[in-house]
Amino acid sequence: MKTRMRGKVAGLAVGASALAVAAAMALPGASASAAPARVQAPGNIAKPGRVPTPPKGTPPKGASGYAAPKRTLKYGDKGADVTALQHRLIALHYWPGTVNGVFDFDTEEAVYAFQGINALAIDGTVGPKTGKALVSPRAYKAHDPGAATRVEVDIKPSVEVLVFYKNNKISLISHVSSGGGYYFCNPDGSCAYAVTPTGSYRANIFMPGWVQVPLGAMYNPVFFIGTAYAIHGDTAVPAHPASHGCVRIPDDIAVWFYKDLDVRNIDGGAGTPIYVYSYSE
Repeated sequence: MKTRMRGKVAGLAVGASALAVAAAMALPGASASAAPARVQAPGNIAKPGRVPTPPKGTPPKGASGYAAPKRTLKYGDKGADVTALQHRLIALHYWPGTVNGVFDFDTEEAVYAFQGINALAIDGTVGPKTGKALVSPRAYKAHDPGAATRVEVDIKPSVEVLVFYKNNKISLISHVSSGGGYYFCNPDGSCAYAVTPTGSYRANIFMPGWVQVPLGAMYNPVFFIGTAYAIHGDTAVPAHPASHGCVRIPDDIAVWFYKDLDVRNIDGGAGTPIYVYSYSE
């Protein structure tokens, strides 16, 4: 994967702390081992309050009869076949960013998600197998259909996707990177394994912009366990689990995704349900 660098943010601190907030919960494996704080967003990232509308695109005539590309498509490629790929991904509820005929970071992340759902190797390239699956894709199977509007996150390493349901219809499928399973130590000396906890949660707290924590920075985080675990944007969302425990999504999705959620800013409140699981089937 081609990791983007925006300012000095890929896994590093970004700017000076601007506003301290409530102390983080003392949970092992948390992304924040101390109070998170808002930090100034780099100038080339859309700031809260200037949230762009996700591009819906206009699928070309006969999009349901999408034809697999004749060449292998990968990061950096350009052309009409990339445009057709972006339209196809949008039609299937993945988000490749702006439809521009450029196989960029957002397109690669959308391909990751598509491959995870379709039980393919998550390599971000559209070869024969992925091309064939795009023609006849596998439908995502809902695991927690109780709430009409909800977030389902499957952290199985071979899947790694977030599926957002709005009124019982899939609105977004995004690639994620969850806890990497490695052993790490916090600045305060406490150590834990990088694990994303499974279970049923709620969208509790939202913090706008880049939020600095002792282990790095997160963009527009929506916390679902205190101020310790969040779904948040990042400039590095690799094909494999790599976080300290949070659920990373592409920062270009994080620019607007929180707007679709009901965040009550009350720990354990009545915000949008968030189900985190790891099924083996």
